[in-house]
Amino acid sequence: MSARPRLATRLMQAQVLVVGVGTLTLLVSAIIVAPLLFHDHLIRAGVTDVDVQAHAEEAFASAFAISVALAAVTALLAAGAVSWFMVRRVSRPVEDLARSAEVVATGRYDVDVPDASFSSELHQLSESFSDMAHRLGETEATRSQLLADLAHELRTPLATIEAYIDGMEDGILQHDAASWSTMRDQVDRLRRLASDLREVAAAEEHALGLEPAAIDARDVAQAAVSAASPRFRAKAVELHLDQGQSPCPVLADSMRIQQVLANLLDNALRHTPPDGSVTVTTRSEDHRVLLSITDTGEGIPQDELSSVFERFHRVDASRVSADGSGSGLGLTIARAIVSEHEGTLRAVSAGRGRGTTMVVDLPMLVAASR
Repeated sequence: MSARPRLATRLMQAQVLVVGVGTLTLLVSAIIVAPLLFHDHLIRAGVTDVDVQAHAEEAFASAFAISVALAAVTALLAAGAVSWFMVRRVSRPVEDLARSAEVVATGRYDVDVPDASFSSELHQLSESFSDMAHRLGETEATRSQLLADLAHELRTPLATIEAYIDGMEDGILQHDAASWSTMRDQVDRLRRLASDLREVAAAEEHALGLEPAAIDARDVAQAAVSAASPRFRAKAVELHLDQGQSPCPVLADSMRIQQVLANLLDNALRHTPPDGSVTVTTRSEDHRVLLSITDTGEGIPQDELSSVFERFHRVDASRVSADGSGSGLGLTIARAIVSEHEGTLRAVSAGRGRGTTMVVDLPMLVAASR
């Protein structure tokens, strides 16, 4: 397969073609059109002597030829210089981008894309490519970290199931209800992990399929508290709902916001000891609606308040919930859903042993509609 011409070559060929057409047009005018017009003007001026006409036309042709030749050479040199300059300024950024694209294609995303300042279009192209490479790098780093974290999370339930199967085969463990229940719990944990991974992927790809409607956040909070109450009673943790008198209208997907509150309540329940308490509060403030879940549990160190929303993050990396109920993705999913509603989710804590407050901040409907 023959090599294709470079962009610079193509551009120079185009410039040469334009200059050639212009030169040809000039020559045709000089050889055919100009002499006829000059002869016509001589006749109109009353010059009838043939010798005088011939001498004048010869002088005109000589002077005109010299002038056209000088002008053509000057024009060709100027056109060549300008064309070379334009070709270099246009082709070099494109060639740099092509080389950067080849580097990105090999899996290296830390490319240095030169700023093409020759035109706004090339500048925008270089900036967009640089941003794309940066995003691809972040995506690849996230993917690698996700695979590593996922492998770590899968190891425990799979090892537990394998140990029970080996124990049953060797006759060390009995084929009783307790053994089957333990293995079923680990299978449920794997199922929850797979479901949560799908939710995270959908949220990060903006594919949650939200169905927003005008709702009162107080009703959503009431529904979430009612659904979670049996679990809290089973662990002897008090669950309170504190709602103000003012409506809290938001434009949101009711089921998704309930999912956010359910994840936050589950997280609070896991980290709050028996005889502790969790309070859900709804209020409106400065055209914002705030839903807060405050617990009297373990608390979070100040330097980990933002990282708790990362995948599989645990404040105490050596501790996993006893029942294996946490996939490590609940807060990640909650934050992604809130972000899709143009809101924020943040954690507030005074430190270990001093409880935690999770605050969902959503735009009030009246503010969003203005």
